[in-house]
Amino acid sequence: MCANESHRCRRERALLWCVVLAAWEAAWGQLRYSVPEELPKGSFVGDVAKDLALELPMNHDRGVRVVSEGRTQYFTLHGKTGHLVTAERIDREQLCRLVEKCLLRCEVIVEGEMQVYGIEVEITDINDNAPSFQEAETELRMSETTAPGSRFPLRGALDPDVGENSVQSYELSGDEHFSLAVQAVAGGAQRPELVLTKALDREEAAFHELVLRARDGGEPGRTGTARIRVSVLDANDNAPVFSQAEYTVRVPEDVPVGSVLVAVTAADPDEGMNGDVKYRFHKVSDRASEAFHLDSETGEISVKEELDFEETSSHELEVQAHDGELFNTAKVAITVTDMNDNAPQISVRSALSAVSEDAPPGTVVALLHVQDRDAGANGEVRCSITERLPFRLEKTFEDYYRVVTSRELDREEVSEYNVTVRASDGGSPSLWSSAVLSLRVLDVNDNAPVFAEARYSARLPENNAAGALVLTVRASDADWGQNARVRYRLWEGRVRGAPLSSYVSVQAETGALYALRSFDYEEVREVGLWVRAEDGGAPALSSNVSVRLVIVDENDNAPQVLYPPASVSPSSGAVWAGVELAPRSAEPGSLVAKVVAVDADAGQNAWLSYELAKATEPGLFRVGLHSGEVRTARFPLARDASRQSLVVVVKDHGRPALSATATLTVVLAESVGELLWELGSAASAGEPAGSLTRWLVVAVSAVSCLFLAFLLLLLALRLRRWRRSQLLAAGSGALRGVPASHFVGIDGVRAFLHSYSHEVSLTADSRKSHLRFSGDSCCDTLPARPPPDEPALLLGEGPAAARRADPAAPTVSS
Repeated sequence: MCANESHRCRRERALLWCVVLAAWEAAWGQLRYSVPEELPKGSFVGDVAKDLALELPMNHDRGVRVVSEGRTQYFTLHGKTGHLVTAERIDREQLCRLVEKCLLRCEVIVEGEMQVYGIEVEITDINDNAPSFQEAETELRMSETTAPGSRFPLRGALDPDVGENSVQSYELSGDEHFSLAVQAVAGGAQRPELVLTKALDREEAAFHELVLRARDGGEPGRTGTARIRVSVLDANDNAPVFSQAEYTVRVPEDVPVGSVLVAVTAADPDEGMNGDVKYRFHKVSDRASEAFHLDSETGEISVKEELDFEETSSHELEVQAHDGELFNTAKVAITVTDMNDNAPQISVRSALSAVSEDAPPGTVVALLHVQDRDAGANGEVRCSITERLPFRLEKTFEDYYRVVTSRELDREEVSEYNVTVRASDGGSPSLWSSAVLSLRVLDVNDNAPVFAEARYSARLPENNAAGALVLTVRASDADWGQNARVRYRLWEGRVRGAPLSSYVSVQAETGALYALRSFDYEEVREVGLWVRAEDGGAPALSSNVSVRLVIVDENDNAPQVLYPPASVSPSSGAVWAGVELAPRSAEPGSLVAKVVAVDADAGQNAWLSYELAKATEPGLFRVGLHSGEVRTARFPLARDASRQSLVVVVKDHGRPALSATATLTVVLAESVGELLWELGSAASAGEPAGSLTRWLVVAVSAVSCLFLAFLLLLLALRLRRWRRSQLLAAGSGALRGVPASHFVGIDGVRAFLHSYSHEVSLTADSRKSHLRFSGDSCCDTLPARPPPDEPALLLGEGPAAARRADPAAPTVSS
């Protein structure tokens, strides 16, 4: 019962170890399969898709493939089923010569996930090789004096198969003098020996024919044979004897070809020909026979071709010394030591050619396999990235490394990387190799367009042609391709109630801003707008910039004369004309009239100057250059005509200068009656506007009479309350003796004496003529016209009140 309990515990422990091993293999992505050798191409090995839980519909998208070490790919992955199948026929004896367990390793790489899974496939042996001897016939020489029981080593048979399929037994047939003994040697191999069981007699038989048969343990079994011919010689007392039964040599793998590794020596005490010892290889592998040479005379073993520790690290040779009849054997063990003669090899198993700049840190961009065929410290590999780049290495499965991003990338900073991965071993001196990964950074629309200037302004002359180029705004985008393609458009607005798009437009591709209509400075002096630049990304990014268009004034408006007003003449068209009254007693410098003009332009184009272009008496009047005031230049003379015609030219300062003219008629008269008579005589003389002037004179006379009558009525009413003498004195003053400065013109002809306390205004247009009283004091400037709703001074305002308003005014007495 205790035995059963112990057996069950061992089974449970074994099961637990199997579970732990399976869990460890699953964690590391390690799969193990086993297939016999010599399977035809396309044979099933394992269901990788199922074992690794790979989704078959996604295999093509994710790029699942199988890679193997070396140049030959023995396995491949079936694209539709996800099965691992053989890519060609596999011969175990060719791949794993002298190796008991033949393992082929490959990796399954999932491109999209940058994952690697290791697969080990054990190639099991089949009995496809029969045992064979290196020599089909062997000749042995023995002295007839050889004692029974003597043993003579024989060359064993070779079978590339392993395990039960290798050589399992030997058989000897042919003669009763000999028997076969089999010795077990290290590694489970067997060495046959020929045993002399009965004394030899040359006279009885000079030769003995034997057959040695080797048999393996396969099903069905296979055999190999060799013939042995034993020659019986006369007495040869002594066989050669080696100085030592086994020779051990350690040699570096980079030993030069031709170097002597060891010299085996054997002595034979016989004399003459029986003491002459020769050497030969007795049992040696094919690789050893190719790599080493044995001098038959000296026993020196030298290197025949370069050794390679990575291919074979040790060799066992059997050397036979013979004197022609008798022989002896010795073992030579040659150990090849590793030298750092192999640089690390870097294989790029999978790599991205491009990565998006918004890829998160830790994104895998390449999967590398690093291997060094050397052993020990010479095979220890250290990998690093040579430059300070935003990438790092991570070790994943066995000798696999992943290249991952260490931070976010910025294509606008670096658009392409050449990542150099360096692998160096631990030898002295260290060997290294490198691999370069070229990686493009794909653009993401993470930059908005940026204008070349923070704000734009342009000066556009007015009266520009429609479609004229105003300016060009430029914006650049640091992105690439479609994300960097910039298009421009206007923010909609309004100018003077009209849409902005009816005034200006922007070319979407170039950013050129055009004027769609001719601008007039007098209407629009400045236009403010916004231009948007938008890239072609998804979603699109944009930025705005302000544009200020300043309309520059051109001298396109001639001065406009406001006073004197315009009248129409049938012969000369529209002219500026006016009538002013000046007393003949006017002193030099007395103000006669003032030409008032404006210019719709601005700046220098609106600066006006006045010139007297034509006058009846050139020296009688002068015009202020900048004020437009017409003043007397000297005292009027008796010979001067009563009616003076003046033509005043008003010019601006534009280039070219524009001008306008004003025509004034100045009548030299001392009273209103003279003025009316002069105007009437001029009208009767047959002037073009005589009829109109005549009616004007009649209207003014009628109004004046009515006004005088009304004034007398008011004065009569006042006499009841004030003294008659004072009112009569204030109303009966004469015109003579009043200074010339009392003659002031307003809105046409203004020649009314302040001492009479009324004004008369006459123009060529009777509709603008009027007569009114004024209570203001005498002055040399134009009195302001009261607004229409302000009543004129009628009652309650006498000369005394006028004097209180202006104390400096002189008192006029009758």
